[in-house]
Amino acid sequence: MKKHGLLNPDLNRAVARLGHTDLVVVADCGLPVPAQVPVIDLALVFGIPRFTEVLDALLAEIVVEAGTAAEEVRGTEADGWLTSRLLPLDAPLAYIPHVELKHRVAGAAFVVRTGETTPYANVLLRCGVPF
Repeated sequence: MKKHGLLNPDLNRAVARLGHTDLVVVADCGLPVPAQVPVIDLALVFGIPRFTEVLDALLAEIVVEAGTAAEEVRGTEADGWLTSRLLPLDAPLAYIPHVELKHRVAGAAFVVRTGETTPYANVLLRCGVPF
């Protein structure tokens, strides 16, 4: 048994396969995901697990060089969650229209669906390297 870190075997497997510039999406429970993109669905009920819990667990495991969120999130509670977690990692956060963000999900290595119900609580994370 693992001593710490991610316990979900599907999420562990997907994280282990990531490479530089791969995209990972942490999504609320309502974000549409194209059929060809793998989804690791952690949602149990509305609100569980929270977006922040899943994001924190992923950020402890992967190197992130940049994030992208919807312009519509600016100034909201979810924007605060993102900036407080990405900026200390020197990972700039860019904003694009939500419609464009949904299109970019098609290029993701995988999506992690949370139980989050806060509007626009979605982020695309571009993987970096630890060296």
